Amino acid sequence: MSTKPLDNEAPTMHQKTGERALSHADYDDEVEDVIDEREIFDIIRMITDPEHPNSLEELGVTNLEHIEIDLASKCVAVEFTPTIPHCSMASLIALSIRTRLIRSLPIGYKIDVRVRAGTHASERSVNKQVNDKERVAAALENSHLMDVVNQCLTTI
Repeated sequence: MSTKPLDNEAPTMHQKTGERALSHADYDDEVEDVIDEREIFDIIRMITDPEHPNSLEELGVTNLEHIEIDLASKCVAVEFTPTIPHCSMASLIALSIRTRLIRSLPIGYKIDVRVRAGTHASERSVNKQVNDKERVAAALENSHLMDVVNQCLTTI
């Protein structure tokens, strides 16, 4: 039985950020809970890499500093960094991030997921694919692809 070789057999591991400190306001239903960058990071940081049994945070793929939110226009922008410039899983990682955000954010938020500039050989193609509504809709209807995405979304 042959197995496909990994794109990155020995990825660099990064330290986890740790849990977010909660305040009294976090438990008070009378206080409006505004979505911030840390909340978005917490939503996506534990997504599992498709090739490794590690989270995107542990692999340095996601980073709090690469998340932007514009509350006025309800836009969430997430940039991610593949572990290597020729990562064949970049589109799958991007789709996993987008899917987790679609499932987690209130209706009406615009989601923009992008490969960080200069970090992937096909960043333009990946960015176009994951931000094209028709391509994403088709991907979400593909049961095999969604099985793989759902596996990535399972918390480790």
